Amino acid sequence: MMVAKVPAKESAGLRLGVIGAGVMGSNHARVLAGLPGVTLVGVTDPAAESRSRVTQMAGCPTFETVEELLDAGLDAVTIAAPTHLHRDVALACIARKVNVLVEKPIASTAEEGHEIINAAKAAGVTLMVGHVERFNPAVAAIKQAIKDEEILSVAITRVGPFPPRMSNVGVVIDLAVHDIDLIRWFTESDIVDVQPQLASAVAEREDIALLQFRTASGVLAHINTNWLTPFKARSVTVATRKKYIQGDLLTRQVTECFGFQPDGSYSMRHLSVGHDEPLRAELMAFIRAVRSGDKPAVTGEEGVASLEIAIKCLDTPATAIAQPHRSGPRVVAG
Repeated sequence: MMVAKVPAKESAGLRLGVIGAGVMGSNHARVLAGLPGVTLVGVTDPAAESRSRVTQMAGCPTFETVEELLDAGLDAVTIAAPTHLHRDVALACIARKVNVLVEKPIASTAEEGHEIINAAKAAGVTLMVGHVERFNPAVAAIKQAIKDEEILSVAITRVGPFPPRMSNVGVVIDLAVHDIDLIRWFTESDIVDVQPQLASAVAEREDIALLQFRTASGVLAHINTNWLTPFKARSVTVATRKKYIQGDLLTRQVTECFGFQPDGSYSMRHLSVGHDEPLRAELMAFIRAVRSGDKPAVTGEEGVASLEIAIKCLDTPATAIAQPHRSGPRVVAG
């Protein structure tokens, strides 16, 4: 039986909590502590050191367990715990009628993701997935530039050094899932063909991924991602029938080429890009959805769809190439 959502009153202050006090959870707490009309009730994490750090950063109470945080009374919660905990934590919150934003990926498996979606629908609470890159002002500018255009191809590069915090997933789940979501969002089309090439050079799991896709609308897309590059790089290029757009997601510079002529000449302009912090924009979008009861910016179904493609990249046979682990200098790729 479906339960109708009851939107929160616009004038009411929302009581929010954060589950997980790692790097991402601490940033959630920092942003929420500064938002108007929001009370940051607290952050929960089993590690005392993490709780101490987030208290200093956000000046909020902390709790050792999820149950203690929920008992404090919440309207909504953001879940930034390790991925393998997302299902159980989200279901515990939803059972208490608490609206949920869960960081990407929505869960460890598509089946777990669907459990979360179904529970949220049955309880009549808002469920949003934290694909924060959608809220990058450069990404928003690219999305606007390709509106109503016939998209031909999308190429995304997301590379950088190995993150010490990472232990249970490789680059596909940690990095490429961002860009799988962007491809689906840019093209407004499902990915129907996956051709991945994966390798493990210095990490236990895949640390190099070259992923090729075709969408149902016929767009060709490519993702280049790795943990071998000594610096971060984040770039997007989109070719349409009439335009070519280049965007640097770190510097937030977006350039549009257009007016192509037979002699090879064309015009070029820099697009206007906003200055919002992506995480702040994402959390504000979540809060608006909670207040209004409207469809969230990134639905649970969208989160599961991107996760399914990421898992398909990992499960496609004859693509994972184990490389001998090297003790010398890293090979720089991308």
